[in-house]
Amino acid sequence: MASQPTAGPGEIDLDQVDLTDPQTFLNRELPPMWRRFRELSPVHWHPTEGLMPGFWVLSRYRDVMAVYRDNRAFTSEKGNVLTTLLQGGDSASGKMLAVTDGVRHREIRNLLLKAFAPRVLEPVVDAVRRRTEGLVRAAVERGSCDFAQDVAEHIPMATIADLLGVPESDRGYLLTLTKQALSAEEAGQSVEESLIARNELLLYFADLAEDRREEPTEDVISALATATIDGEPLTEEEIVFNCYSLILGGDETSRLSMICGMRELIEHPVQWKRLRAGDVAVESAVEEVLRWVTPAMHFGRRAVVDTEIGGQHIKAGDIVTMWNTAANYDDEVFAEPEVFDLGRTPNKHVSFGYGPHFCLGAYLGRAEIHAMLTALRTMVTEAELTGPGRPIHSNFLHGYSSLPVSLTPDQAGLARSRMA
Repeated sequence: MASQPTAGPGEIDLDQVDLTDPQTFLNRELPPMWRRFRELSPVHWHPTEGLMPGFWVLSRYRDVMAVYRDNRAFTSEKGNVLTTLLQGGDSASGKMLAVTDGVRHREIRNLLLKAFAPRVLEPVVDAVRRRTEGLVRAAVERGSCDFAQDVAEHIPMATIADLLGVPESDRGYLLTLTKQALSAEEAGQSVEESLIARNELLLYFADLAEDRREEPTEDVISALATATIDGEPLTEEEIVFNCYSLILGGDETSRLSMICGMRELIEHPVQWKRLRAGDVAVESAVEEVLRWVTPAMHFGRRAVVDTEIGGQHIKAGDIVTMWNTAANYDDEVFAEPEVFDLGRTPNKHVSFGYGPHFCLGAYLGRAEIHAMLTALRTMVTEAELTGPGRPIHSNFLHGYSSLPVSLTPDQAGLARSRMA
């Protein structure tokens, strides 16, 4: 492997940065760390301890995009996040869309794309707007809230649950399992607890899919449970794993972007005033929130052939991780990337990934953040933090599980919202 640069006094020593440790992402400002990676070791070999394999770390936009595009030299079927890649694979490989490649990936993706087409989602987006307005209005009328738990948690989960056909009474339970499966509010949560939560989610969807086979309705679970490809139904594992994938992917990215977006509007009052005054479009504000937050910090692949990235030889079998959170701050692509600019355009961030595995729910995720920003702009004049946010403990996801805020109402906007 290539030798790594040594750090000078006061500089970040890249050899001391452990990207497998969630605490790494809580102990330092991330943009300066990633800037140093891009400048000194853009294709960086990251060793690990014990029996786990080392892995490559990509921090430049062009290298990240090259791997996203290339589904011949790199596969997702050995895992697509560090946790599963380092464990040697994902039990859902070849069954769940995110960790399936080739013909089967295309067949299942085409099946699901019908349910996520913008035309099909129009009534869902209308419901998102109404739900978001109601949640923000209630929070504004109270004057203070935990924005994470009282507002943001209820928007994407309810939306994806609507699509999947999850009963209202089960949604709080699923939200709890979702957070446990991918991230922890406290550092003490074990890998075993995450696995238990994942298994409980799978069992839940197995039961629901069985119900939908017998009595299908107009929802995604029914579509999966009754679909055929080349005359053959999907296997139970394909149905269950893809439901699991949709509820995790559909909840986490939007929820964390909304929570962090609220925090950034408070911490950047000039940008909040621009949004309130209509000096920037809500559409461009959505994209900048997604770039700035980058809720899914990385994805990964395994090389299936010997290849080269950025002048470094990558061997067949090597793990390669693409750090979206670094690529989204690459000054080769983004002017003044460490400036939060709601009017930024163009804004070709990779927060939804790219290529064959580009996020199915990107349109819906953007609609949810759009609804939140619109509601805040309409009903709130000022917002303040009333306590420290509680960051989640993860090397995959970035965001907060708690964000106490106070909200000063725009009385005219609030009145219009009540009448709508």
